[in-house]
Amino acid sequence: SALINTLDNTRRSLNMDQVSQTIAVLAEAKRVAFLGVGGGSTNIAAEAATRFFRLGIPAESQSDGYLQRMLVSTFGPGDVVFAISASGLPQELIDSVAIAREYGAATLSLTRTASPLASACDLAITIDLPENPDIFKPTASRHAFLAIIDVLASGVARTRPEQTRETLRRIRSSLVVVFNDTRPTPIGD
Repeated sequence: SALINTLDNTRRSLNMDQVSQTIAVLAEAKRVAFLGVGGGSTNIAAEAATRFFRLGIPAESQSDGYLQRMLVSTFGPGDVVFAISASGLPQELIDSVAIAREYGAATLSLTRTASPLASACDLAITIDLPENPDIFKPTASRHAFLAIIDVLASGVARTRPEQTRETLRRIRSSLVVVFNDTRPTPIGD
């Protein structure tokens, strides 16, 4: 299956030093802004923000270029801007990363190797996957990026087990009354 091949290629292509360094930066973040533009990156940024606020790290996503600029101009040392783009070309992201760096925020990206976005950031997780020529199938980068976000979130959770456990407990407790169900289920599903 194309999905299995994509995930296998992702696993083999990932630079684990980049992943480990990114986890270390995210685990210490006071707050994180995940940025994307367009359909795919916007959705991945939103998913990343959801994954990270559940770990007890203030996180949000933004896809509008003007709002990205405004948001990152409020960031500084201890804050993290994480830009996501399969192409690494959107000028909105590159500009936002430059603004964040100017004010001392750490800048990370998930993007294509040797792209302008990768070059603009302090640290980039880079991956190059062939896209399926069948336009009716999901893009390979979408699946790969979602898997990488999960790897990062899991790594950060393991770095901060006590804080993460308590935050997840609170979230689960807040939802028990909504569903009246205490069986193990995905938190926030």
